[in-house]
Amino acid sequence: MIEITDRVGLSEAERARLETFVGRQNSLHDVVVAALALGQSVLDVVVQDEFTHDVVVSWFGERYLVYDTS
Repeated sequence: MIEITDRVGLSEAERARLETFVGRQNSLHDVVVAALALGQSVLDVVVQDEFTHDVVVSWFGERYLVYDTS
């Protein structure tokens, strides 16, 4: 399960939508496919080292999801 840290104070409905979205993801491929299916974009992939990447995805309007992946 992906841990969600809410830094903007999402409503219960927004949080539930986000939990449903990320709950189906097990890989970076899943993130990309799910984002594109919702009309969102992968904005950046920041390589930290050979094992760790941060992935920035647009999220409806001026919000962004940032995945810290290892």
